[in-house]
Amino acid sequence: MIYPSRVKIVEVAPRDGLQAESTAVSVNSRIQFVDLLSDAGFKTIEVGSFVSPKWVPQMVDSDKVYQGIIKKEGVNYSVLVPNFKGYETALENKVNSIAVFTAASETFCQKNINSPLKENLENFGTFVPDAKKNGLRVRGYISCAIACPYEGFILPKKVHEVALELFSMGCDEISLGDTIGVGTPQQVRELLQGIPIPLDKVAVHFHDTYGQGIANIYAALLEGVSIIDSSASGLGGCPYAPGASGNVATEDVSYLLEGLGIETGVDLSKLLKASLFIDDVLEKETSSKASKALRINKINFHRSYFEK
Repeated sequence: MIYPSRVKIVEVAPRDGLQAESTAVSVNSRIQFVDLLSDAGFKTIEVGSFVSPKWVPQMVDSDKVYQGIIKKEGVNYSVLVPNFKGYETALENKVNSIAVFTAASETFCQKNINSPLKENLENFGTFVPDAKKNGLRVRGYISCAIACPYEGFILPKKVHEVALELFSMGCDEISLGDTIGVGTPQQVRELLQGIPIPLDKVAVHFHDTYGQGIANIYAALLEGVSIIDSSASGLGGCPYAPGASGNVATEDVSYLLEGLGIETGVDLSKLLKASLFIDDVLEKETSSKASKALRINKINFHRSYFEK
Protein backbone atom coordinates (compact mmCIF):
# COMPACT_ATOMS: atom_id res chain seq x y z
CA MET A 1 0.00 0.00 0.00
CA ILE A 2 1.21 3.51 -0.81
CA TYR A 3 0.16 6.34 1.49
CA PRO A 4 1.19 9.99 1.67
CA SER A 5 4.45 10.29 3.63
CA ARG A 6 3.03 13.23 5.60
CA VAL A 7 -0.52 14.28 6.46
CA LYS A 8 -1.75 17.64 7.70
CA ILE A 9 -4.39 17.28 10.40
CA VAL A 10 -6.74 20.27 10.53
CA GLU A 11 -7.99 20.58 14.11
CA VAL A 12 -11.62 21.73 14.04
CA ALA A 13 -12.71 21.27 17.66
CA PRO A 14 -12.60 24.91 18.82
CA ARG A 15 -15.05 25.88 16.04
CA ASP A 16 -16.84 22.97 14.41
CA GLY A 17 -16.64 20.93 17.59
CA LEU A 18 -17.78 23.46 20.17
CA GLN A 19 -20.49 25.03 18.00
CA ALA A 20 -22.47 21.78 18.20
CA GLU A 21 -22.12 21.36 21.96
CA SER A 22 -25.03 22.35 24.18
CA THR A 23 -22.71 23.71 26.87
CA ALA A 24 -21.40 27.21 26.19
CA VAL A 25 -17.64 27.56 26.75
CA SER A 26 -16.16 30.79 28.08
CA VAL A 27 -13.75 32.92 26.06
CA ASN A 28 -10.91 32.18 28.48
CA SER A 29 -11.45 28.41 28.26
CA ARG A 30 -11.61 28.57 24.46
CA ILE A 31 -8.35 30.52 24.40
CA GLN A 32 -6.69 27.97 26.67
CA PHE A 33 -8.00 25.12 24.52
CA VAL A 34 -6.55 26.62 21.32
CA ASP A 35 -3.22 27.28 23.03
CA LEU A 36 -3.02 23.66 24.18
CA LEU A 37 -3.70 22.49 20.62
CA SER A 38 -1.00 24.86 19.33
CA ASP A 39 1.44 23.27 21.76
CA ALA A 40 0.49 19.84 20.39
CA GLY A 41 1.88 20.78 16.98
CA PHE A 42 -1.13 21.42 14.74
CA LYS A 43 -0.42 23.68 11.76
CA THR A 44 -4.07 24.59 11.14
CA ILE A 45 -6.60 25.19 13.93
CA GLU A 46 -10.16 26.45 13.56
CA VAL A 47 -10.46 29.13 16.22
CA GLY A 48 -14.07 30.28 15.81
CA SER A 49 -16.68 31.80 13.55
CA PHE A 50 -17.60 35.40 12.76
CA VAL A 51 -21.29 34.61 12.51
CA SER A 52 -24.29 36.15 14.24
CA PRO A 53 -24.76 34.81 17.81
CA LYS A 54 -28.44 34.51 16.87
CA TRP A 55 -27.56 31.56 14.62
CA VAL A 56 -24.60 30.05 16.49
CA PRO A 57 -24.53 31.34 20.10
CA GLN A 58 -21.62 29.05 21.02
CA MET A 59 -19.35 31.13 18.75
CA VAL A 60 -20.08 34.48 20.40
CA ASP A 61 -16.93 36.59 21.00
CA SER A 62 -14.81 34.63 18.53
CA ASP A 63 -12.97 37.89 17.88
CA LYS A 64 -11.92 37.98 21.55
CA VAL A 65 -10.77 34.37 21.33
CA TYR A 66 -8.70 35.13 18.25
CA GLN A 67 -7.10 38.16 19.90
CA GLY A 68 -6.37 36.24 23.09
CA ILE A 69 -4.62 33.15 21.73
CA ILE A 70 -0.85 32.79 21.51
CA LYS A 71 -0.15 32.75 17.79
CA LYS A 72 2.73 30.53 16.83
CA GLU A 73 4.68 31.24 13.66
CA GLY A 74 3.74 29.00 10.74
CA VAL A 75 0.29 28.11 12.13
CA ASN A 76 -2.95 29.00 10.33
CA TYR A 77 -5.53 30.09 12.91
CA SER A 78 -8.67 29.91 10.81
CA VAL A 79 -12.03 31.62 11.32
CA LEU A 80 -15.23 30.79 9.46
CA VAL A 81 -16.82 33.79 7.72
CA PRO A 82 -20.31 33.43 6.19
CA ASN A 83 -20.50 36.74 4.32
CA PHE A 84 -18.84 40.07 3.55
CA LYS A 85 -19.58 41.39 7.04
CA GLY A 86 -17.77 38.43 8.55
CA TYR A 87 -14.88 39.04 6.17
CA GLU A 88 -14.65 42.66 7.32
CA THR A 89 -14.48 41.44 10.92
CA ALA A 90 -11.66 39.10 9.90
CA LEU A 91 -9.72 42.01 8.41
CA GLU A 92 -10.29 44.13 11.51
CA ASN A 93 -8.84 41.33 13.64
CA LYS A 94 -5.89 40.71 11.29
CA VAL A 95 -6.92 37.10 10.73
CA ASN A 96 -4.51 35.20 8.45
CA SER A 97 -6.83 32.38 7.39
CA ILE A 98 -10.58 32.27 6.70
CA ALA A 99 -13.05 29.58 5.68
CA VAL A 100 -16.33 29.67 3.75
CA PHE A 101 -19.09 27.11 3.98
CA THR A 102 -21.53 25.76 1.40
CA ALA A 103 -23.08 22.42 0.44
CA ALA A 104 -23.47 20.14 -2.56
CA SER A 105 -27.19 19.88 -1.74
CA GLU A 106 -29.56 22.61 -2.91
CA THR A 107 -32.07 21.79 -0.16
CA PHE A 108 -29.41 21.89 2.56
CA CYS A 109 -28.33 25.33 1.34
CA GLN A 110 -31.91 26.60 1.34
CA LYS A 111 -32.79 25.26 4.78
CA ASN A 112 -29.54 25.80 6.68
CA ILE A 113 -27.58 28.54 4.89
CA ASN A 114 -30.76 30.42 3.98
CA SER A 115 -29.85 30.94 0.33
CA PRO A 116 -29.79 28.94 -2.92
CA LEU A 117 -26.47 27.29 -3.77
CA LYS A 118 -25.84 29.65 -6.70
CA GLU A 119 -26.48 32.70 -4.51
CA ASN A 120 -24.31 31.24 -1.77
CA LEU A 121 -21.37 30.91 -4.17
CA GLU A 122 -21.97 34.41 -5.57
CA ASN A 123 -21.83 35.71 -1.98
CA PHE A 124 -18.34 34.24 -1.58
CA GLY A 125 -17.32 35.84 -4.85
CA THR A 126 -17.82 39.28 -3.24
CA PHE A 127 -14.91 38.79 -0.83
CA VAL A 128 -12.83 35.66 -1.53
CA PRO A 129 -10.83 37.27 -4.40
CA ASP A 130 -10.20 40.31 -2.20
CA ALA A 131 -9.09 38.05 0.65
CA LYS A 132 -6.50 36.51 -1.65
CA LYS A 133 -5.26 39.96 -2.67
CA ASN A 134 -4.86 40.77 1.03
CA GLY A 135 -2.71 37.68 1.53
CA LEU A 136 -5.26 35.60 3.46
CA ARG A 137 -5.47 31.85 3.13
CA VAL A 138 -8.99 30.72 2.14
CA ARG A 139 -10.55 27.31 2.72
CA GLY A 140 -13.82 26.14 1.22
CA TYR A 141 -16.10 23.67 2.99
CA ILE A 142 -18.59 21.54 1.06
CA SER A 143 -21.17 19.85 3.26
CA CYS A 144 -23.27 16.88 2.14
CA ALA A 145 -20.42 15.62 -0.06
CA ILE A 146 -21.80 12.10 0.15
CA ALA A 147 -25.37 12.47 1.37
CA CYS A 148 -27.89 15.07 2.53
CA PRO A 149 -30.43 14.71 5.37
CA TYR A 150 -33.12 16.02 2.97
CA GLU A 151 -32.13 14.78 -0.50
CA GLY A 152 -30.41 11.49 0.27
CA PHE A 153 -27.23 10.47 -1.56
CA ILE A 154 -25.46 13.11 -3.64
CA LEU A 155 -23.77 12.32 -6.96
CA PRO A 156 -19.97 12.88 -6.95
CA LYS A 157 -20.40 14.95 -10.12
CA LYS A 158 -22.36 17.57 -8.17
CA VAL A 159 -19.68 17.76 -5.49
CA HIS A 160 -16.99 18.09 -8.16
CA GLU A 161 -18.83 21.02 -9.76
CA VAL A 162 -19.02 22.93 -6.47
CA ALA A 163 -15.39 22.11 -5.63
CA LEU A 164 -14.23 23.46 -8.99
CA GLU A 165 -16.20 26.69 -8.51
CA LEU A 166 -14.65 27.28 -5.09
CA PHE A 167 -11.17 26.45 -6.34
CA SER A 168 -11.54 28.70 -9.39
CA MET A 169 -12.71 31.50 -7.09
CA GLY A 170 -9.44 31.36 -5.21
CA CYS A 171 -9.89 28.85 -2.37
CA ASP A 172 -6.54 27.32 -1.46
CA GLU A 173 -8.07 24.15 -0.10
CA ILE A 174 -11.43 22.37 -0.39
CA SER A 175 -12.76 20.23 2.45
CA LEU A 176 -15.32 17.57 1.54
CA GLY A 177 -17.67 16.81 4.42
CA ASP A 178 -19.78 13.72 5.05
CA THR A 179 -22.17 15.83 7.11
CA ILE A 180 -24.45 13.06 8.38
CA GLY A 181 -21.77 10.38 8.55
CA VAL A 182 -23.42 7.78 6.33
CA GLY A 183 -20.56 7.31 3.85
CA THR A 184 -18.60 4.10 3.40
CA PRO A 185 -15.04 3.59 2.08
CA GLN A 186 -16.20 2.69 -1.42
CA GLN A 187 -18.29 5.85 -1.65
CA VAL A 188 -15.32 7.89 -0.44
CA ARG A 189 -13.08 6.47 -3.14
CA GLU A 190 -15.74 7.11 -5.81
CA LEU A 191 -16.09 10.69 -4.56
CA LEU A 192 -12.37 11.37 -4.83
CA GLN A 193 -11.75 9.70 -8.16
CA GLY A 194 -11.86 12.19 -11.00
CA ILE A 195 -12.20 15.26 -8.80
CA PRO A 196 -11.26 18.22 -11.05
CA ILE A 197 -8.91 20.00 -8.63
CA PRO A 198 -5.41 19.03 -7.49
CA LEU A 199 -5.60 16.22 -4.94
CA ASP A 200 -3.13 17.97 -2.66
CA LYS A 201 -5.74 20.74 -2.29
CA VAL A 202 -8.46 18.31 -1.14
CA ALA A 203 -9.28 17.62 2.52
CA VAL A 204 -11.76 15.13 3.95
CA HIS A 205 -14.06 15.83 6.88
CA PHE A 206 -15.91 12.81 8.26
CA HIS A 207 -18.48 12.32 10.97
CA ASP A 208 -18.63 9.04 12.83
CA THR A 209 -22.39 8.50 12.95
CA TYR A 210 -22.18 4.91 11.67
CA GLY A 211 -18.67 4.23 12.97
CA GLN A 212 -17.11 4.60 9.52
CA GLY A 213 -14.96 7.68 10.15
CA ILE A 214 -11.57 5.97 10.46
CA ALA A 215 -12.31 3.49 7.67
CA ASN A 216 -13.29 6.38 5.41
CA ILE A 217 -10.07 8.23 6.22
CA TYR A 218 -8.10 5.11 5.35
CA ALA A 219 -9.91 4.96 2.00
CA ALA A 220 -9.06 8.63 1.38
CA LEU A 221 -5.40 7.94 2.15
CA LEU A 222 -5.39 5.19 -0.46
CA GLU A 223 -6.60 7.76 -2.99
CA GLY A 224 -3.72 10.08 -2.07
CA VAL A 225 -5.48 12.61 0.20
CA SER A 226 -3.02 14.22 2.61
CA ILE A 227 -5.26 16.68 4.51
CA ILE A 228 -7.63 15.36 7.18
CA ASP A 229 -10.07 17.30 9.36
CA SER A 230 -10.72 15.97 12.84
CA SER A 231 -11.89 17.12 16.24
CA ALA A 232 -10.16 16.63 19.57
CA SER A 233 -12.09 14.17 21.74
CA GLY A 234 -14.58 13.71 18.88
CA LEU A 235 -16.39 16.94 19.74
CA GLY A 236 -19.23 18.23 17.65
CA GLY A 237 -21.34 17.07 14.78
CA CYS A 238 -23.68 19.02 12.57
CA PRO A 239 -26.33 21.08 14.42
CA TYR A 240 -28.40 21.15 11.21
CA ALA A 241 -28.26 17.43 10.42
CA PRO A 242 -30.55 15.33 12.67
CA GLY A 243 -28.83 12.20 13.97
CA ALA A 244 -25.31 13.22 12.97
CA SER A 245 -22.97 12.32 15.80
CA GLY A 246 -19.58 13.81 16.47
CA ASN A 247 -16.68 14.46 14.17
CA VAL A 248 -14.09 11.73 13.89
CA ALA A 249 -11.75 12.10 16.88
CA THR A 250 -8.27 13.50 16.35
CA GLU A 251 -6.78 10.98 18.79
CA ASP A 252 -8.15 8.10 16.69
CA VAL A 253 -6.83 9.72 13.51
CA SER A 254 -3.40 10.31 15.07
CA TYR A 255 -3.19 6.71 16.27
CA LEU A 256 -4.08 5.44 12.79
CA LEU A 257 -1.54 7.65 11.03
CA GLU A 258 1.25 6.89 13.48
CA GLY A 259 0.56 3.18 13.05
CA LEU A 260 0.90 3.60 9.27
CA GLY A 261 4.21 5.42 9.67
CA ILE A 262 2.77 8.70 8.37
CA GLU A 263 4.21 11.90 9.79
CA THR A 264 1.82 14.53 11.19
CA GLY A 265 3.92 16.70 13.49
CA VAL A 266 1.31 16.20 16.22
CA ASP A 267 2.43 15.16 19.71
CA LEU A 268 -0.22 12.69 20.86
CA SER A 269 0.56 13.11 24.55
CA LYS A 270 0.02 16.88 24.29
CA LEU A 271 -3.14 16.31 22.25
CA LEU A 272 -4.45 14.15 25.10
CA LYS A 273 -3.75 17.01 27.50
CA ALA A 274 -5.86 19.36 25.36
CA SER A 275 -8.66 16.79 25.10
CA LEU A 276 -8.70 16.17 28.84
CA PHE A 277 -8.92 19.91 29.41
CA ILE A 278 -11.94 20.46 27.15
CA ASP A 279 -13.69 17.30 28.42
CA ASP A 280 -13.40 18.67 31.96
CA VAL A 281 -14.76 22.05 30.83
CA LEU A 282 -17.72 20.42 29.11
CA GLU A 283 -18.15 17.84 31.89
CA LYS A 284 -18.47 15.04 29.37
CA GLU A 285 -16.71 11.81 28.50
CA THR A 286 -14.60 11.58 25.37
CA SER A 287 -16.02 9.69 22.38
CA SER A 288 -12.51 8.79 21.19
CA LYS A 289 -11.69 5.11 21.57
CA ALA A 290 -7.95 5.78 21.33
CA SER A 291 -8.19 8.48 23.96
CA LYS A 292 -10.06 6.21 26.37
CA ALA A 293 -7.48 3.44 25.92
CA LEU A 294 -4.48 5.73 26.21
CA ARG A 295 -5.84 7.36 29.34
CA ILE A 296 -6.08 3.91 30.95
CA ASN A 297 -2.88 2.37 29.58
CA LYS A 298 -0.87 5.60 29.76
CA ILE A 299 1.02 7.20 26.92
CA ASN A 300 4.18 5.20 27.70
CA PHE A 301 2.47 1.98 26.68
CA HIS A 302 1.57 3.59 23.37
CA ARG A 303 5.16 4.69 22.79
CA SER A 304 6.64 1.28 23.56
CA TYR A 305 4.07 -0.43 21.35
CA PHE A 306 5.10 1.47 18.23
CA GLU A 307 8.81 1.28 19.04
CA LYS A 308 8.86 -2.55 18.94
